[in-house]
Amino acid sequence: MEYTDAIGNKHPADPNARIVSLVPSITELLCDLGLAGQLVGRTGFCIHPAEVVQAIPKVGGTKDVNIDKIRKLAPTHLVVNIDENEKPTVELLAEFIPHIVVTHPLRPRDNLELARLMGGVFCRERAAAEWCAAFEAEYVLLRALPPSRPQTMLYCIWQDPWMTVSRDTYIARMLEEIGWSVPDLGEQRYPRFEWSAELMEGVDGVLLSSEPYRFTEAHADALEKQLGKPVLLVDGEMMSWYGSRSLQGLTYLRELARR
Repeated sequence: MEYTDAIGNKHPADPNARIVSLVPSITELLCDLGLAGQLVGRTGFCIHPAEVVQAIPKVGGTKDVNIDKIRKLAPTHLVVNIDENEKPTVELLAEFIPHIVVTHPLRPRDNLELARLMGGVFCRERAAAEWCAAFEAEYVLLRALPPSRPQTMLYCIWQDPWMTVSRDTYIARMLEEIGWSVPDLGEQRYPRFEWSAELMEGVDGVLLSSEPYRFTEAHADALEKQLGKPVLLVDGEMMSWYGSRSLQGLTYLRELARR
């Protein structure tokens, strides 16, 4: 049996895989599928589940990985993501890692395909099926919410420079589940922007994410006074981490819609 990843590469099932994951959210999913013992490397940003990942060697960040350290770990599989990992780095790693499993979830329900891919390639089909069933149950609860008033929300991920997300991102598709949209600021997936009266006229409010920039309630309070529009601090992990955390993310969305 072969399993196809996000760019069409086919991977045979391998129960003895030695895995390096460069994607924090997928590292968590692999652990939850019972694969912690086969994870031989992870990034410093792979922090969940905390009590499990402590035993897995760090190989750098999502973009500044230690090539030599990964080589010494002798992985058979590397798990990467199109948004999070640099293509030149992945190409270097592909010179000595036989299988590069590429992921690219763009909407909440893509988590089902992601779980089946991980469960299939690494021979954890039953655990993946159970996870998918839990996701479907949580998704039903989300879809059962009464329709909310459509709103356009500016979702901020960074300042100095200020940056947001485009409509073609996982975060934007999460917001769509509760009837919220993000402004169209061009073709870049994570565009920079300047505060202006024109921009604010087109949005109903602002969302400040707790990651990758560590926005706080203090930031939200100050910006709300400056803009005169609602500014809400949101949990970046709940909004942007696919894989295991997306289960909690669906619950978080329901709470966000009520707020």
